Amino acid sequence: MEARDIILKPLLTEKSYAGIENKKYTFVVAKTANKTEIRTAVEKLFDVQVEKVNTVNCRGKLKRMGRTQGYTPSYKKAIVQLKKDSKSIAFFDSLT
Repeated sequence: MEARDIILKPLLTEKSYAGIENKKYTFVVAKTANKTEIRTAVEKLFDVQVEKVNTVNCRGKLKRMGRTQGYTPSYKKAIVQLKKDSKSIAFFDSLT
């Protein structure tokens, strides 16, 4: 898989905004990607140095609308910690 197939989109929540100051960035990634693939994809796409990667499989939530019910899509997210001497990701700099 290519780097753009692994990193799908940034995940912007209140908790992820708090991590930007400490160079922790959150992304929605492909379900089949492992930590090593995520690390190389982030380093290749954003030209940064990654210290560690944490991943979480998020299950879809049950939603009801009248009698019908279903689940929202499940996804995998990755919290990427950059090294102290690494530059920050420019996309997230405009958000703080």
